[in-house]
Amino acid sequence: MPDQLDRSAQQPAPPRTTTAEELSARYAEVRGHTEALAAPLSPEDQTVQSMADVSPTKWHRAHVTWFFETFLLADNEPGFAPFQDRYWFLFNSYYEAVGPRYTRSDRGFISRPGAHEVGEYRANVDERVRTLVERVDDGTLDKLAPVIELGFHHEQQHQELLLMDIKHVLSRNPLQPAYAARPADHGSRVAGPLEWVDVEGGLVEIGHEGVEGSGGFCFDNELPRHRAWLEPYRLADRLVTNGEWLAFIEDGGYRRHELWLSDGWGRVKDEGWQAPFYWQLIDGVWFEHTLYGTFPVEPDLPACHISHYEADAYATWAGKRLPTEAEWEHGVALHAGSDARYATDPAQPSGAAEVVVHPRAAGVRDEPSRGPRLRQVGTDCWEWTSSAYLGYPGFHQAEGAIGEYNGKFMSGQMVLRGGCALTPPGHARATYRNFFPPSARWALSGVRLADGGAPLTTR
Repeated sequence: MPDQLDRSAQQPAPPRTTTAEELSARYAEVRGHTEALAAPLSPEDQTVQSMADVSPTKWHRAHVTWFFETFLLADNEPGFAPFQDRYWFLFNSYYEAVGPRYTRSDRGFISRPGAHEVGEYRANVDERVRTLVERVDDGTLDKLAPVIELGFHHEQQHQELLLMDIKHVLSRNPLQPAYAARPADHGSRVAGPLEWVDVEGGLVEIGHEGVEGSGGFCFDNELPRHRAWLEPYRLADRLVTNGEWLAFIEDGGYRRHELWLSDGWGRVKDEGWQAPFYWQLIDGVWFEHTLYGTFPVEPDLPACHISHYEADAYATWAGKRLPTEAEWEHGVALHAGSDARYATDPAQPSGAAEVVVHPRAAGVRDEPSRGPRLRQVGTDCWEWTSSAYLGYPGFHQAEGAIGEYNGKFMSGQMVLRGGCALTPPGHARATYRNFFPPSARWALSGVRLADGGAPLTTR
């Protein structure tokens, strides 16, 4: 099973004019943010692998460093030599063209190098990248800039994954320690009533415009932009809440086979699912483990760590459905509220905003005079769609090792859209296609419902 956020292929890009100072500053911001996320953790925390889907924190820190060493320095640094020969074996993830890899499920056995030695590895590569960027001529820098930018986005993927993984690691500790202090106002907002946003549908365009357009960076699986026909539909203006999920549980949602896809019902029985992944029933009260610690389930917060099977079963129970990814993208393009993550400047530094490590309630509806708008877009939970993860019409996998990851996993996975509370600022966009197996529950995923909408209006 792949590192689900390690999707490091982009379309072939024409040279971009970027100064060495800009690249160096951005490099320092992205790399520094990774270290800031790891800073609250002890060396022991950083070594634990609590299940096969989880990688140790120090492995993430080393792997993203290996990426810059492998795909930037190896081909461009004069007199290149790897920092440590065996690191290429230990910290390669799934790049077959690069060479052999250490077994993913055994990464927790890598007690050495330790967290401190990984820091030395990072510092060494950082200095060499800065030197390379400062010394090459402008023409060479333009050729290297797309690879460096790809490295930024790759590292941001692992920043999100680092937090998802350490959440599971800490949940397995009998003391259930907190990663961060919970903000005093975290539970102060309410969800508000669910409303519906009508979308006309018709012949629409989805997908990224490509680097030659105005949209900036994209991964190859977001291409090409293409047309899709949508019947009229509507989207819920916010995510499903814990309180609404409790009603599903209390109505026998995890005991009623008729609500579930066949494979999902098999998981319910085989794995004993009774509630979302991090919920536990203690003396008749549901508690939820978060990166802030473990607390009684708060009804207004979004229900999260939901598998696609659970999302589909809940939608069936509610008499609704999950949106297709085309419906989601088109609806967001037309009706996202002002709190959408995509209002963020895509060039905003990773470390520019406060680190939020759990979803918040939707809060009161903004812009009431304009009617319902889509709240919580990209800010709280990745949102399951009903779309299988496949290439768009005309999709071509990028060439070379860095083109391996997206195309070869277009089987047996479902698409999620949006972003979540752990997504670094400036990383996600409306065309971003996340994907996981339908049984995955450890990712920060939630549910936005869809339904048939109003008929097309006559103009």
